[in-house]
Amino acid sequence: MKLSDMGRRMINNILIIAFVCILISVLYYRSMKFLPFLFGVLLGSSLSILKVFLLEHTVNKALTMEKSKAGGYAGIQHIFRFFLTGFVLYLGAVVPRISLWGVAAGVFAFQLAAYKINLPRKLIIKKDT
Repeated sequence: MKLSDMGRRMINNILIIAFVCILISVLYYRSMKFLPFLFGVLLGSSLSILKVFLLEHTVNKALTMEKSKAGGYAGIQHIFRFFLTGFVLYLGAVVPRISLWGVAAGVFAFQLAAYKINLPRKLIIKKDT
């Protein structure tokens, strides 16, 4: 599957955010106690990267559909991504070797990456007006 430029930038930003979170946890714990947080961040950021691929696939497929079917398809895919997020957060809450905070950091990396990609465009638009 070919990934768009925006998708690649989103994945790069997710990886950078995950690395920063892991680095902060290493500096905070300064021992092997950071491992559950590391596993959580890896799980959450893996889900965020998967969501980028799923979202790209959904948009590409919905563009080829009729308007009436595309809305339903996009809605079902959104619910699917939502349940995937809930499942991963549930794993972080139940499995003792995985930190829920790490999973949350990895999951929120998707939203932070999307915000970071859209921020420069919003600043440029405001400058021109």
